[in-house]
Amino acid sequence: MQLVKVGLCAFGMSGKVFHAPFLKEHPGFFLSSIVERSKEDSKEKYPQTTIYRSVEEMLQNADIELVVVNTPVQTHFEYVKKALEAGKNVVVEKPFTVNVAEAEQLVRLAEEKGLFLSVYQNRRFDRDYLQVQKVMSEGKLGEIKEAEIRFDRFRTDPSGKAHKENPEATGSGSLHDLGSHLVDQAVQYFGFPEKLFADVFSMKGKAFANDYFEIILFYQNDLRVRLKSSVFTKEAHYAYAIHGEKGSFLQERSDNQENELVAGTIPAYGKDWTQPLKQADGILNFLNDHKETERILTSSEPGNYMNYYQQIYEFIVFGYALPSPAEEIIRNMKIIDAALESAAGERVVYL
Repeated sequence: MQLVKVGLCAFGMSGKVFHAPFLKEHPGFFLSSIVERSKEDSKEKYPQTTIYRSVEEMLQNADIELVVVNTPVQTHFEYVKKALEAGKNVVVEKPFTVNVAEAEQLVRLAEEKGLFLSVYQNRRFDRDYLQVQKVMSEGKLGEIKEAEIRFDRFRTDPSGKAHKENPEATGSGSLHDLGSHLVDQAVQYFGFPEKLFADVFSMKGKAFANDYFEIILFYQNDLRVRLKSSVFTKEAHYAYAIHGEKGSFLQERSDNQENELVAGTIPAYGKDWTQPLKQADGILNFLNDHKETERILTSSEPGNYMNYYQQIYEFIVFGYALPSPAEEIIRNMKIIDAALESAAGERVVYL
């Protein structure tokens, strides 16, 4: 196989869990370089990888073809720009940037340099997201009239991470963090909305960045899509509620890849590596062709974050479609910017 050499910009939770294991196990990639500013935590699992003390130092390595920017969002613009100027293709963690203006500038630069820029929207490869996509494509629900997508947690204590919780840090808070997933999924399912109304604030108080949001997306065909997240949710809701003219589908947030990776599971290449479900994770209730009600308990198929890097590899080697290209993710950034504007002005914002 053609070998693609990769440089990883950080070795925190994102690097250890979402990137390095997949780059190591995929036979088409070689994790050539990792930035660790003072530690050498990567040496144990990745002894063949060179450790650099800064992103700038790593970018001087001419052999690196692909750079993964997985640093705090406030630094994404700076490091993606430097990587592109150094002639490197880039995968950047979500959220892409802190605002649309930064995102558009980076897309223009990538085009000028003839390089690719992809945003790591790994939740497109969650089992629950894929199951909802499958059910809607089967047409059993008919025309979709209303949908709700939630990503809730119970994290009432501060994390101590300033880049995520400092209200003065642009791009901090749940809207950029979890909202980047929910907005992306809504746009993938239903397209770009006409307008929105949003409520965004901090339940923990004004000393912290937003930890609660509710966004209502309005579509021209009268579809309403609600995106919601809270850190004060001890009892889980269904993560997806899809209601159509023929029925409803309720889907749990059942993907466990993140937890398994944190626990040390190795994401095997070319096969499913997650634990199987112990019970059904969805409910499909609809009127069949005979106008009779059918209620079915459904079980989703395994998701696999390896498929993101497989698609990156296939784009590089075979010219197949690039997963979550940056110019596509700009639409998500416009929705996030508009949600902040809507919440601040307590009004509907047209997109």
